[in-house]
Amino acid sequence: MTSKERVMCSLQWQEPDRVPIQTYLTPEIQKKLENYFGTNDVLQSLGVDFRNIVPKYQGKVKEPQNGIVYDMWGTGYKSITNSVGTYQEAVILPLANLKTMDDVKKYNWPDPDYYDFSGVGEFCEMFKDYAICVGNAAIPDILNGVSRGRGMEQVMMDIALSDEIGMAIIDKRVNFYYEYIKRSLEAAKGKIDIVCLGEDCGNQNGKMFSEKDFNNIFRPRIKKFIDLAHNFGAKAMMHSCGDTHELMDDFIEMGLDIEDAMQPEPAGMDPETIRAKCKGRLVFCGLISTQQTLPYGTVQQCREEARHRLDVIAKGGGYIFSPAHCIQPDTPLENILAIYEEALTKNLIDCRRDIERYNF
Repeated sequence: MTSKERVMCSLQWQEPDRVPIQTYLTPEIQKKLENYFGTNDVLQSLGVDFRNIVPKYQGKVKEPQNGIVYDMWGTGYKSITNSVGTYQEAVILPLANLKTMDDVKKYNWPDPDYYDFSGVGEFCEMFKDYAICVGNAAIPDILNGVSRGRGMEQVMMDIALSDEIGMAIIDKRVNFYYEYIKRSLEAAKGKIDIVCLGEDCGNQNGKMFSEKDFNNIFRPRIKKFIDLAHNFGAKAMMHSCGDTHELMDDFIEMGLDIEDAMQPEPAGMDPETIRAKCKGRLVFCGLISTQQTLPYGTVQQCREEARHRLDVIAKGGGYIFSPAHCIQPDTPLENILAIYEEALTKNLIDCRRDIERYNF
């Protein structure tokens, strides 16, 4: 099977020749894997069956100042390093300064015209044997995405109060990304297989929002993206961290095809339980623990978890083998290689002394 055939077979709830494979990596882990494999094509080395279109951004952003870099929304980020890695954290929050509807109207919002979609068709042809995706976990990403420019507490208050200013800002983001996805789909002429979305609807203890807020604010805005994907013959996949088991029926009603970043650690997210709940209705991507097993487990424990997902969760199709989130910098390389060895049923660790030599 080609990668595309393998993915589509699993999405149709049939078992392919092997499980479809995805990966999510921090820059540090990406670099370690590049060094280990001796190539920057880590996706090929790990057997990843997906390729993602990223139309070229041609707009301007504010010039970096004092170590702070800016995105197209005007948010400023500073590199913050902890004991294991470096992360870009928002420190300039311009959307917090929008106090009136006139402020919202006058703000310098990004425009979909800033993107060049002319290369989409060529990309689809180049990677025609893979499952072609467009989008990512930051689309529309109402809570986290807006919070990076407005502050988490303020956005939570905006949602709870259905604040006019907050809702207007949220819709600026939603409408921008809707047009971005729409133009990508149009340029691909039916060759995009999956539209990737993101909205963290759960935390470690359960759903993030009341039923009222989810139905009034999140459901209609997310559903329009799902409907857009289906209108172009594509599947819709949504990243959602945390415990989302109470929302899975809602996701299915909304037409979601794949739930991504499935975390196995929360109490309500036992893989076998949620699999039984959603079998035949909602495909899962993830369920390899990035909080416990991958960073802190032994190689054997990583193999056992991977094998359970392959032998039990993937049975009958409807599963994409993947870490539950970006693999963090302190994860042992041999643990990463072990899970993908199980999925690929081939040896990726050609010489373990290399791990010691490069101090991985």
